[in-house]
Amino acid sequence: MSDAAAILTGPVYGGYQYAYPHKTAYGPLARPVRLREVWAEEPKTGLFLYAHVPFCAMRCGFCNLFTLTRGEGQVGPYLDALRLQAETVAESLGAVRVARMAIGGGTPTFLAPPDLDRLFRDLRATFGATPAAVPTSIETAPGTTTPDRLSVLRAHGVERVSIGIESFRADETRAMGRPQSRGAVEAALGAIRDAAIPVLNIDLIYGAAGQTPESFLESVEAALAWEPEELFLYPLYVRPLTGLGRRGGSADDDRAWDARRLAIYRAARDRLRAAGYAQGSMRMFRRRPEAPWGPAYDCARDGMVGLGAGARSYTATLHYSTPYAVGQAGIAEIIADYVARDAGRHGRADYGAWLDDEDRRRRFVMMHLLQCTGVPLRAYADHFGASLLDDLPNLSSLAEAGLATLSSDSLALTESGLERSDAIGPWLQASATRERMRAFALQ
Repeated sequence: MSDAAAILTGPVYGGYQYAYPHKTAYGPLARPVRLREVWAEEPKTGLFLYAHVPFCAMRCGFCNLFTLTRGEGQVGPYLDALRLQAETVAESLGAVRVARMAIGGGTPTFLAPPDLDRLFRDLRATFGATPAAVPTSIETAPGTTTPDRLSVLRAHGVERVSIGIESFRADETRAMGRPQSRGAVEAALGAIRDAAIPVLNIDLIYGAAGQTPESFLESVEAALAWEPEELFLYPLYVRPLTGLGRRGGSADDDRAWDARRLAIYRAARDRLRAAGYAQGSMRMFRRRPEAPWGPAYDCARDGMVGLGAGARSYTATLHYSTPYAVGQAGIAEIIADYVARDAGRHGRADYGAWLDDEDRRRRFVMMHLLQCTGVPLRAYADHFGASLLDDLPNLSSLAEAGLATLSSDSLALTESGLERSDAIGPWLQASATRERMRAFALQ
C-alpha cells in the first residue's frame, strides 16, 4: 500500500470492494480439493447460505453480474442441479447451523411461484434452513415483483425484499440501459407493502448521463414516500462487456464524472440523514435499525456456502466458485457445465483462490473498515494474535490524511474517508491479488 494521502487527490470511484478477493483473482486450483477436507477444521455453527439464480428478464446496461437473459426452459434443469449440489455439499459438511440466508442473482423472482416455492423447500430439506428461523433476503426487480410471487415469499417467512429501482425517472433509467415505466415501479412497491414483508430495501444508482443532484433527489424523495426500512445508494460504474461499456458509457471525462457522482452522493446522503436514516456504510442507510436476531454471524470471520452457478463459498483459507464471466456466451457455457455436473464434481472445489495470511488480514480489515463501525482492534488482535498496526502499519496513514480516526478501540473512517470507500477498498488490496485481478481474461 502507498501512503493514503494520495486517496484525497486521486479518483473517488475506483471500484466496489464488496468481497475480497474479487472473483477475477480466482483461477483453476492446482489440485482439486474435496469439500469434506476444505471444511474439516472450519466452524460451522454460524454459516451464511447463499443460493444464486442466474436468470433475468433483461440485462441492464450497467450490469456485470453473473446472469443470463435466455432462461426459458432452463429453470427446471438448473433447480435439479442446485438440489443435487445442495445434497452433496450438505453431506460433505456434516452438521451445520445456518445463521443467515440470501437468494440472489440475476433476479430470483424470475422464477415462477412454484419454482420459488421449490427452491425454499429444497434449502430446508438439505440444510435445514428456513426463512422463518433465520434472517433471509431476496432480490427482485419491478417486472417480476408480482403478488403471487410475494405470496410465496411471505408464506416461507422471508424477512427482506431488495428491489432494484435505480431511478424513478424514465430519462435516467434509459441512460443506464434500464428501460422501465414509473407505473410498473410503483405497482411493484405497492405489492411489496401489501404483502407485509417486514423489510423493504430500495436500491438507487447515481451517476447516469445527464443526472444532477437535483434530479437524483427526485428519486430519493419518491423512494422515501414508501418509507423503506433500508435504502442503498450505488454509484454507476461502466464496466467491460456490459451494455454501457460497449456503447461508451458516460459522456463526461473521468474527472468530471467523478466530481458529479460525488456531488450527487453527498446531496442524497444528507437528505437521507435528515429523514432519520442511519448510515451503515457508504452505500447503506437504515430507518429505525432493528436489533439483530437469529444466530450470530460476522461476515469478516464466519463462512459462507454458495449454491448455484456463479455462487461463491468462503472458508478462512479458501474462496471457491464456478468460473466467472460477464458476456452472455461465457455465462451460458458455465451454466451448462454446472447443470451437467455429477455429485462427485459438486463435492469438490476446483476453481477459486487460496488466501495467505496477508489476504486474510486484509479481508478482515476491509469487511469492517468499509462499515461505519470500523475495525475493532481487540477483535483483530484476538483473531490474528497481533495488533492491527503491527501487521499493517500503513493503515496509520489513513488517520494522518484525515480519512480515519484511530482510538484505543477502533480504526474507523471519517466522513471524508467513508465517501471514498471505493478508493480505499482497492488501496487495501494485496499487490499479488491485485496483479491476478489485472491479468484475468474477462469473457
